[in-house]
Amino acid sequence: MLGLTLLGVFVVVGLWLMTVYNRLVASRNGYKNAFSQIDVQLQRRHDLIPNLVETAKSYMKHERETLEAVIAARNSASGALRAVQADPTHPAGMQKLNAAEGVLGGLMSRFMATVEAYPDLKANQNMIQLSSELSQTEDQIAGARLTYNDAVLSYNNLREVFPNNLVAGAFSFSGAEFLKLDDEAARKPVKVSFN
Repeated sequence: MLGLTLLGVFVVVGLWLMTVYNRLVASRNGYKNAFSQIDVQLQRRHDLIPNLVETAKSYMKHERETLEAVIAARNSASGALRAVQADPTHPAGMQKLNAAEGVLGGLMSRFMATVEAYPDLKANQNMIQLSSELSQTEDQIAGARLTYNDAVLSYNNLREVFPNNLVAGAFSFSGAEFLKLDDEAARKPVKVSFN
């Protein structure tokens, strides 16, 4: 009788462990999938920026420093994005991406403010189209970031509550990082309207 009771306890504990483990895996995969949506939009933004800068170059000859800073920040953000693409669960990689995107966002705000000083550039059809695409991309990034951060919150809550934290610790389920903006200037929306 004692043997059957012990066997029953082991079966119940085993089923519980399996259930918690599977829920942790599913939740981790959920936030990885949510990151892949941000990944697509960030890559799109990174691809648009050189086109914007190239269009502005001929008009903004005296703004070389701004243009070079934007391209350097874009390259840094692209590099950080590639690192996170390899492993979205790595907290240090996500922190670097947060920092790089914050710098890029701040410089893009500065760039777009500088564009305002050039009426011919504002009226350029290519610039208007690229700015519109950038604005749409920024909106999509905001939505994808919200979805990702919700998935991260869900995963972190699941792995931190007792007794799930025992299983998460035993199987090395580390916490996930939110995608946020560290630069206060980058929190402001990028103004890209040329009306």
